[in-house]
Amino acid sequence: MGTPDYAAVTLKSLIESEHEICAVFAQPDKPVGRKQILTAPPVKVLAIENNIPVYQPNSVRTGEALEILKEINPDAIVVVAYGKILPKEILDLPKYGCVNGHASLLPKYRGASPIQWCIVQGERETGVTTMLMDEGMDTGDILEVSKVQIGENETAEELFDRLSVVSAELMLSTLKKLEKGEIAPKKQTGEPSYAPIIKKDMAKLDFSLTAQEIHNAVRGYYSWPCAFFFLDGKRIKVIKTKIGENTTKPSGTVICNTENLQIACGNGSSIRILELQPEGSKAMTAKQMLNGKQIPLGTVIGE
Repeated sequence: MGTPDYAAVTLKSLIESEHEICAVFAQPDKPVGRKQILTAPPVKVLAIENNIPVYQPNSVRTGEALEILKEINPDAIVVVAYGKILPKEILDLPKYGCVNGHASLLPKYRGASPIQWCIVQGERETGVTTMLMDEGMDTGDILEVSKVQIGENETAEELFDRLSVVSAELMLSTLKKLEKGEIAPKKQTGEPSYAPIIKKDMAKLDFSLTAQEIHNAVRGYYSWPCAFFFLDGKRIKVIKTKIGENTTKPSGTVICNTENLQIACGNGSSIRILELQPEGSKAMTAKQMLNGKQIPLGTVIGE
């Protein structure tokens, strides 16, 4: 059970392993792009390429999904970024349970967007946890954990790619050990935290925050929804930044407008914007934008 590219990596590893994939459950096809073309999710595409039956129920709580699963009678249900909460009847069905690959070090960052949110929050370490699912939101007993370090300039998109591979490898390891009875599930310990559903307005930059916090937001919200600010009523997406030197200028003040766009931030810090995308234009370096549109020193962003 999974939907996006991230989950397709695990499905591919399972297909190439000794396991028999009886069926795939994915979210329904959705309209994509300006023309709203109905598009199949990546997990479905991969399953069809490998002649695996695909089911896309709008809900897994109506009983339809349960009846399909009873007929399939799986030994285990692997769940990675499926996007639906499973009812108890489904959770209790497989012999080895429903095994979820969650992209955080549980109980930290339970919820919808752990990869983006851990970067926004300035974490230096994250990973993948496999767990036996229960009725809560990522509250099940832990099976295995794999940790990774987060690069100081690593974006959410780059971390997605890395963790998708880690998740696939860990899932294969967990299934093997479950089958052999070599894993003792452990209760989650420590203070839980939650990663909210990311919304576009969350990515609006607040230059009263420190440069490090701005840098984290730019990395965490790349490539969707992409950090942004407004200038002369136009939205400017921020793609790449670097922390600058300290300054005494008020936060939001433009303090350099030549090689890059440098803006004063909170606590006497500053951020250098290296790459951006003005509204209606392609992505470019800040220098390229400044060659065509001068932003005077002293301009205050956000006023």
